[in-house]
Amino acid sequence: MSHYDALKEEHELSRAPSPVFDSQNDLNDPWNNELMNMYRDYRDEPTPGERSALQQPSPYHDQMSTRRLAQAKSTRRKYTLIGVFVVIIALAAIGAVLGIELSNRKRSNSSSSSNGNGNSGSNTNTDPGNGGSGPSSTTATSGKTGSRITMEDGTTFVYTNDFGGDWAFDPKQPFAPGGKAQDWSPRVGQDSWVFGSDIIRGVNLGGWLVTEPFIVPSLYEEYINNSNIQVVDEWTLSIAMGKDLSTKMEDHYKTFITEQDFADIAGAGLNWVRIPIGFWAIETMNDEPFLVGTSWKYFLKAIEWAKKYGIRIYLDLHALPGSQNGWNHSGKSGSVNFMNGVMGIANAQRTLTYLRIITEFISQPEYRDVVPIFGIVNEILWGTIGQQGIQSYYLEAYETIRNSTGIGAGNGPYIAIHEGFQGVAIWEGFLAGADRLALDQHPYLAFMGDTTDTLDQMAAKPCGWAIATNQSQKTFGVTLGGEFSTAINNCGLWLNGIGSNPSGCEVWDNWAAYTPATIASLLDVTLASMDALQNYFFWTWKIGNSTVLGTSSCPMWHYKLGLEKGWIPKDPRDATGHCSPILGSSQNFDGNFPSTATGGNGAGTLDPVQSASHTFPPATISPSFSGTQVALLPTYTPTGPLKTLAAPTFTAAPSATVGSGWYNVGDKAPAYVPVSGCPYPDAWNAVNASLPTSTCTGN
Repeated sequence: MSHYDALKEEHELSRAPSPVFDSQNDLNDPWNNELMNMYRDYRDEPTPGERSALQQPSPYHDQMSTRRLAQAKSTRRKYTLIGVFVVIIALAAIGAVLGIELSNRKRSNSSSSSNGNGNSGSNTNTDPGNGGSGPSSTTATSGKTGSRITMEDGTTFVYTNDFGGDWAFDPKQPFAPGGKAQDWSPRVGQDSWVFGSDIIRGVNLGGWLVTEPFIVPSLYEEYINNSNIQVVDEWTLSIAMGKDLSTKMEDHYKTFITEQDFADIAGAGLNWVRIPIGFWAIETMNDEPFLVGTSWKYFLKAIEWAKKYGIRIYLDLHALPGSQNGWNHSGKSGSVNFMNGVMGIANAQRTLTYLRIITEFISQPEYRDVVPIFGIVNEILWGTIGQQGIQSYYLEAYETIRNSTGIGAGNGPYIAIHEGFQGVAIWEGFLAGADRLALDQHPYLAFMGDTTDTLDQMAAKPCGWAIATNQSQKTFGVTLGGEFSTAINNCGLWLNGIGSNPSGCEVWDNWAAYTPATIASLLDVTLASMDALQNYFFWTWKIGNSTVLGTSSCPMWHYKLGLEKGWIPKDPRDATGHCSPILGSSQNFDGNFPSTATGGNGAGTLDPVQSASHTFPPATISPSFSGTQVALLPTYTPTGPLKTLAAPTFTAAPSATVGSGWYNVGDKAPAYVPVSGCPYPDAWNAVNASLPTSTCTGN
């Protein structure tokens, strides 16, 4: 089943009206004719940006009249003539002294300045007034728009930020406060992020550390017709690369996302990134072909770049052992072996260890301000695994992480769980009292199966998400839009997997021929989605070029391209209030979360009844194991040594405290590992494996 077909099935199962919508006057059906009439009327009003401009006072407001201005100039002219003679005499007297002093300062600066930064992201700025020191060409440690940045490979770019942002990085003090993405975003490493008042305007770095064919087609195209293996995902791509895996994959990591992308993201008015990562950043087992560890090296670079430009990171465990959804972005497409099938429990136990390892690293004081959110699974497949299996894993993962970090604000990251494409309403009350548990929704118009609605009708639909999102934030807690796009259909090269070729997509794939009207309607889709989701991450920042097409495909998923062509707003704040005329009232959340949702009073006090109803392993495991059968399923044992993730190194600050990789020295529980001497079926293909007849206790 393709990504599109599976998502369509999930959405069809959840199309029944939500009780949240039922409680809204005149909005039981958010797509009724009355709503559409309101929307058409709204299209004739000024845009939010235009309304804002119209409300601004005249630049000449409260200034003196033309006559008074002329009188003032006449008076000043008389005194200026007298003053000129005095100033000339004074300058002549001090000119020589001033010249000598400036000359001495210039020589002093020149002799004392050196780069000393062999670390990635060295900063060179020779532009006066922007953090540098003018023509003396000293190494700057901060700057504003106009600064010239030299990257690790020696290439340079000009930092451009029209939103009052700045960058900051001192290679000799790598953990000093970092940059400020915009003047409205808190400075990383200095100012706390406050949910309810600060707004996440973010973008995903999809296809970077977990590759996807539709995002990086050229990486796959080299091997599709030149390999004996059918390449469809990163698993098969890694096999096809063979001995070139390490060089080819690292070259991708090195070039697809660079320091300049982080600077450009801040310059686009965004203040967060969501970074998908695979478990192979830590280790692999058996015949898993992924490149081990190298992606972590580049995630460390991401932490440095994010801090430098004032960006915060939502780290997302995108690919889990066994696959949590069977789609190519889980590492291997095919069957779901996470909390499903004979190896479902073992794969989940292995994941719990990886969650601890990552949590311990990002909870360290050197990194916790940069990585405040950790997503424990991406797009878990509800229809296959089932509610009991998913919620059992969520509780066990929550307790595993909080046992490592402790309870309350500042102790470890927010923990994000995916809503399984079921909508946010059904999660109300789940793990009530949990400490900083966030809910992540991925509403995609592209996969909702709407094929008859006009573009203008599609542009109104995302506003309906605002009602459920507001309710979720009031009752559940921090609710994120971890993924969405401008796409109104499933068009695009390999969007639904390699070999997919949806019909009727020519007009949508040819983005260079989009009319102004099409661009305006797509912009409305984007603005509506941003306004409704409130704390959001667009999927995705960039789509790489296809070597076959000679350009990028999937334009409605391509933030950078949309920013250039007009279906992404130049200023994401323009989305604020976009849905108000459509829904009839402002849908902005008032910022009042349950206290436990942000680590306040009562955080971590779970209802015992809830805890008892979500035991791990659960009483049943899909597809059909229950009772004594569950006890016969293969499991791992918590007896193995723990790994720690590597810390960055700083050439200019070799003695910098970078952390040990382990936040809580008291967290000494062993890692889950296979039971020595016990046979295990293929962890990635065990849905239909034979159930053991007895429990294996090993050697």
